[in-house]
Amino acid sequence: MGKLNPKQVENLTEPGTYEDGDGLRLVVKPTGRKSWLLRFQLAGRRREMGLGSYPEVSLKSARLEASAKRRHLIDGIDPLAARDQERKAQREAQRAREAKQLKFETLATDYWSAHSGAWSAQWRKGWIRKLELYAFPHIGKLAAEQIETEHVLKLLQPIWAIKTRTADEVRGQIEQILDAAKARGLREGENPARWRGHLDNLLSRAEKKKARKREHFPAMPWQDVPKLMHQLKANMTAPSLAAQLLIMTAARAHMVRFARWDEFDFEARTWSLPDERMKMRVAFVIPLANEVIDCLRAIPRLEGSPFLFPGQGKSGVMHTNAIRTLLHDLGYKSITRHGFRSSFRDWAGECTHYPREVCEMALAHDERDQTEGAYSRSDFLDKRRALMADWAHYLTKPKAVDTNTDLLSATGSVCLIKVHPN
Repeated sequence: MGKLNPKQVENLTEPGTYEDGDGLRLVVKPTGRKSWLLRFQLAGRRREMGLGSYPEVSLKSARLEASAKRRHLIDGIDPLAARDQERKAQREAQRAREAKQLKFETLATDYWSAHSGAWSAQWRKGWIRKLELYAFPHIGKLAAEQIETEHVLKLLQPIWAIKTRTADEVRGQIEQILDAAKARGLREGENPARWRGHLDNLLSRAEKKKARKREHFPAMPWQDVPKLMHQLKANMTAPSLAAQLLIMTAARAHMVRFARWDEFDFEARTWSLPDERMKMRVAFVIPLANEVIDCLRAIPRLEGSPFLFPGQGKSGVMHTNAIRTLLHDLGYKSITRHGFRSSFRDWAGECTHYPREVCEMALAHDERDQTEGAYSRSDFLDKRRALMADWAHYLTKPKAVDTNTDLLSATGSVCLIKVHPN
């Protein structure tokens, strides 16, 4: 039985320490504040542990708490360490509860801030703008775990038929944001914005394919690209080297502008791009022909910059119009950088026997449907390596003596190419 009683504890006003027994004591401060203290010994050392203030913690509650701490000592547990662990667990649980209440708008902004450093200014602005227009009005105020397939469909269906490409880009953004939320423990289960095996059963696949075909860029005829390549090789400036890399790899302009040295493996002859650098947000590996390796070795490295083509602006890379300006200076004012991808695709279709899916995959277009994707997970790297080697050879081989015709042999096929005389 303790030495103190409830009435005594209530009436104590004289500053001092009042024993209750078994190490439990009441401390009265000169200010009149009263608090409970437990003294104990652990490993030969005297320790003290606060159990709370009176009257928030009554005499009965203080005795129960002290008894629980003494049981810890019997079990060889440090009551102070156990309390610290308990408080830490409570704080983490509280943070987890608060994090699960983060709105989709906040999660989208977090994702954008974390990944957009390597994006162009135009892509950074457009990425968040699409969400502001099409996603935030519907799911912006929802927590990640609250977003279901019906929410994603509701925002996509009104624009799927009329703005399919934009709608699919928004879908991909939502998928990435919710994947990131799942990685942070903010949601569980399947991603409601996933395309394959999910939304492809609910939205028109035909519209998606048509949207891709509707995107056209002024392109140089493939027969004329070697001439341009010879002009570029005579002008070894940074924009010219960037243009050569762009054309020989059939890459997108932003992939080349933000290319980093650590993405290239000269021994394996590959260029590995992480998902955040790809338009469809899927990591991609580009095989490099010998001619591309030669081009890379000709690019000077700037100490302190991770980029192949560093610049002075905020992005830290070459100006977005550097290649276009060079093409204009060479007299090609109607040709776009993106159009060289079309030049490559036309050449591959007309002058080689490579399967369509290999040619499309070389452009990071995976047009296999759900069933094909399930059974064929290959990225055709070896076949693409041969294709890109043929393309680079075609672009850079010495000019033919005959100005009327030139024979190209690619994978056993023969293609008659008309060369326009100067």
